[in-house]
Amino acid sequence: MSGWGCPHEIMGVCQRLNGLQCDPGRKGCVLHGRFRFSDETKNPEPSVAGANTVAEPPAHQEDD
Repeated sequence: MSGWGCPHEIMGVCQRLNGLQCDPGRKGCVLHGRFRFSDETKNPEPSVAGANTVAEPPAHQEDD
């Protein structure tokens, strides 16, 4: 069995988040936004709708 230990967690308390209870994936956590969690409430919302789409190149205009 393996595990992960956060360097900011001391005895279940997050030193990075001003002494809040350690909750991996919480906003402000070093894991927030880097991984997908099975608990959907820990996954960040997409920032902008359609941000991952490819923009169409500008139409070529011919000079007369």
